Amino acid sequence: MSEDGSELNAIELATELTIAWLNNGNNRVAAEDVPTFLQTMHATVLGLASGNVEPEEAAPQQEHVAAVSVRKSLASKDHIISMIDGKPYKTLRRHLAGHGLTPETYRERYGLRPDYPMVAETYSQSRRDMAKRIGLGRKARSAEAGEAVVEGEAGDAPRRRGRKPKAAE
Repeated sequence: MSEDGSELNAIELATELTIAWLNNGNNRVAAEDVPTFLQTMHATVLGLASGNVEPEEAAPQQEHVAAVSVRKSLASKDHIISMIDGKPYKTLRRHLAGHGLTPETYRERYGLRPDYPMVAETYSQSRRDMAKRIGLGRKARSAEAGEAVVEGEAGDAPRRRGRKPKAAE
């Protein structure tokens, strides 16, 4: 393949990629930044096509500043204040997922201890009480199950489940 043909393909590919990227509603770009982005995309496509991919310099780690202190984030039993935006939440998991974080990366980012809670204390207690009330976490009544097996062995017909059959007329 000639150099001109690959150059033309690289331009077309870079143009198509740029158009696709700009059509994404999540990307907002000023009109004056589009030519720069297209040039960068073209250079990347040419680099990939020739096999001469230079490793990019590692971006410096962005220093994340907590919106509140650790003590203030845990000051209330009714909510936990997020260190990302300073807003109160009963549970942080969904909030963190919206920011692309897991509880472990959140703790690591802000230097929190591994046992830093992700759920407010009163919310956790209310969920625990509800679970106990509906019977979650209890084992099946083994004494009644044992008696049913003994009765079944004695020759009794096993109990049928479901509706009773219609009476024959």
